Amino acid sequence: MTDSAAIILETPRLIMRRLNMDDLDALAALYADKEIRQYFPDGSDGTLSYGETREELAWIIDVYYGQYGYGLWATIHKETGAFIGRCGLIPWKLDDQPDVVQVEVAYLLDKAYWRQGLGTEAARAIRDYAFEQLGLERIICMVDPKNAASQKVAANTGFVFEKEHTDKYGLCYLYALSKPGRA
Repeated sequence: MTDSAAIILETPRLIMRRLNMDDLDALAALYADKEIRQYFPDGSDGTLSYGETREELAWIIDVYYGQYGYGLWATIHKETGAFIGRCGLIPWKLDDQPDVVQVEVAYLLDKAYWRQGLGTEAARAIRDYAFEQLGLERIICMVDPKNAASQKVAANTGFVFEKEHTDKYGLCYLYALSKPGRA
């Protein structure tokens, strides 16, 4: 059951709502899967333990929602009601522009839901929310160079490759998209 007050976005096949601590078990199962997390830089194999997932979930709730009013959202498959991932917006201060908050469109789905267009469906809805509801002028995607599927989602959502970016986690491709009507 989804609390309608917590719903941020709906698409034809997805509901995105605020994460809460009741999502910990489902999120931890996704974060423990090496294939799902293979392109994440935060760990030797990308996975997170249950405790690390609890810490990240608390961070999302306390910092992202508390300070920014947005963050990563539970992604629910409408047809089944299943928790299938977490997608949303992540604020970043990148090394090359430490005084500027850049907002990333992020998407992670359970592998049982890959190759169905759901990543693109989620990313497009998040893009529109960022521009129309939050009034952002520019959004980014940061993608591992080996992650062809996420590069395709970014391109299919309108993002354009901007540059290679290296930080403490390593190399990523930075894609960017400006609000329509902006340069």
